[in-house]
Amino acid sequence: MAYKFEVYKDKAGEFRFRFKASNGETMFGSEGYKAKASAMNAIKSIKKNAPDADVEDGS
Repeated sequence: MAYKFEVYKDKAGEFRFRFKASNGETMFGSEGYKAKASAMNAIKSIKKNAPDADVEDGS
Protein backbone atom coordinates (compact mmCIF):
# COMPACT_ATOMS: atom_id res chain seq x y z
CA MET A 1 0.00 0.00 0.00
CA ALA A 2 1.32 3.46 -0.87
CA TYR A 3 0.56 6.90 0.51
CA LYS A 4 -2.85 8.12 -0.65
CA PHE A 5 -5.54 10.75 -0.33
CA GLU A 6 -8.97 9.39 0.52
CA VAL A 7 -12.04 11.54 -0.31
CA TYR A 8 -15.27 10.90 1.56
CA LYS A 9 -18.58 12.52 2.54
CA ASP A 10 -19.05 13.26 6.24
CA LYS A 11 -22.25 13.00 8.30
CA ALA A 12 -23.07 16.66 7.57
CA GLY A 13 -22.93 15.96 3.83
CA GLU A 14 -19.65 17.81 3.26
CA PHE A 15 -16.70 16.41 1.35
CA ARG A 16 -13.47 15.84 3.25
CA PHE A 17 -10.22 14.09 2.58
CA ARG A 18 -7.61 12.39 4.69
CA PHE A 19 -4.03 11.57 3.87
CA LYS A 20 -3.03 8.03 4.72
CA ALA A 21 0.45 6.61 5.22
CA SER A 22 1.61 3.43 3.55
CA ASN A 23 0.62 1.47 6.69
CA GLY A 24 -2.98 2.75 6.42
CA GLU A 25 -2.68 5.21 9.32
CA THR A 26 -4.36 8.60 8.82
CA MET A 27 -1.71 11.32 8.97
CA PHE A 28 -4.03 14.32 8.59
CA GLY A 29 -7.53 15.30 7.54
CA SER A 30 -9.10 18.29 5.85
CA GLU A 31 -11.84 20.74 6.63
CA GLY A 32 -15.28 20.15 5.11
CA TYR A 33 -16.08 21.34 1.57
CA LYS A 34 -19.57 21.80 0.15
CA ALA A 35 -18.46 20.66 -3.32
CA LYS A 36 -16.40 17.58 -4.12
CA ALA A 37 -14.51 19.64 -6.73
CA SER A 38 -13.29 21.95 -3.96
CA ALA A 39 -11.87 19.01 -1.99
CA MET A 40 -10.20 17.69 -5.14
CA ASN A 41 -8.70 21.15 -5.86
CA ALA A 42 -7.30 21.28 -2.32
CA ILE A 43 -5.61 17.90 -2.88
CA LYS A 44 -4.14 19.14 -6.17
CA SER A 45 -2.83 22.25 -4.42
CA ILE A 46 -1.16 20.20 -1.66
CA LYS A 47 0.42 17.86 -4.19
CA LYS A 48 1.74 20.80 -6.21
CA ASN A 49 2.93 23.09 -3.39
CA ALA A 50 3.78 20.91 -0.39
CA PRO A 51 7.23 19.60 -1.40
CA ASP A 52 8.74 23.01 -0.58
CA ALA A 53 6.61 23.82 2.46
CA ASP A 54 8.42 25.30 5.42
CA VAL A 55 8.12 23.82 8.91
CA GLU A 56 7.44 26.23 11.78
CA ASP A 57 8.27 25.04 15.27
CA GLY A 58 6.24 27.06 17.76
CA SER A 59 7.75 25.38 20.82
